[in-house]
Amino acid sequence: MTTADTRQIEAGPDDAGERLDRWIAAQWPDLSRSRCKALIEAGALQLGDAAVTDASAKVREGGVYTLVTPPLEPAVPQPENIPLDILHEDDDLIVINKPAGLTVHPGAGAWTGTLVHALLYHCKDSLSGIGGVERPGIVHRIDKHTSGVLVVAKNDLAHRHLSKQFAKHTVERAYLAFTRGAPRPREGSVATRIARSTRDRLKMAVLDWDSANGKEAITHYHVQEIYGQEAKAPIGTPLAALVECRLETGRTHQIRVHMEHLGHALIGDRVYGPQRTSQLKGIPDLPQIKALGRQALHASVLGFVHPSTREEMVFETPLPDDLQSLHAALKTL
Repeated sequence: MTTADTRQIEAGPDDAGERLDRWIAAQWPDLSRSRCKALIEAGALQLGDAAVTDASAKVREGGVYTLVTPPLEPAVPQPENIPLDILHEDDDLIVINKPAGLTVHPGAGAWTGTLVHALLYHCKDSLSGIGGVERPGIVHRIDKHTSGVLVVAKNDLAHRHLSKQFAKHTVERAYLAFTRGAPRPREGSVATRIARSTRDRLKMAVLDWDSANGKEAITHYHVQEIYGQEAKAPIGTPLAALVECRLETGRTHQIRVHMEHLGHALIGDRVYGPQRTSQLKGIPDLPQIKALGRQALHASVLGFVHPSTREEMVFETPLPDDLQSLHAALKTL
């Protein structure tokens, strides 16, 4: 397939109530159920004029469903000349300051234009193969819309050594997050288990520490600055805060989930924050929030032991321009 393929079908009375991805796969046998699920979650399916992204949703009788399958991409990512902000590079590893909006590795909805494609162009054949053809050299990742520092392995020995450090939780990882309100106490730890949400497969959910499901997730946080005063609230109830979060574990969306769990979702986070507004409670619109277009989260510090020299290395990156603008605006509240 070299071009996008558009398919359309109307659900009959006997189809109503079927699970959506299972029903779509039954209509077009050339698409596996897992493929249909990935397409749906990537926004490729529409019911009328609205996108449907929940693969477990029920089929509606009389609904006209349109599925757009994108062209098949090569199984092996191809090098792409995408500029990189390189903080350090040697024969074993490369440390990148990733901009917001850049996906780390290929996946549903992002088969090109990822960090992997950029690394393949820059590093040529010198990337670890442990991650497979789709994730060469990738030891850890940060969300597409999170900016900041990450390390990539250029050979298998470096990959194994770095992976062990992440597994043993000896890697130093600090993030700067701008939150709605400020957690109390101002310094503390969040220890829960985290698993995929059963209500929304695009989200993660907090489980009790003694739950048999999910994975252990521990975040240590410290409120560095607070901004403004919430109207009609007790004195000392700020509108927003700058919070440093240090990860003991590294679960998907961990900081975003844990801050929401504390009642202080990240500014700009439309997944875990308020769904209807990007603004703060009780104040006029801040254009810096509206312009953000992402969660206000930056991976500011990464520290590890070099796999060959055994030198302790620490890399720190400043807030990018969009978060610096947000920071300046919040300080005026």
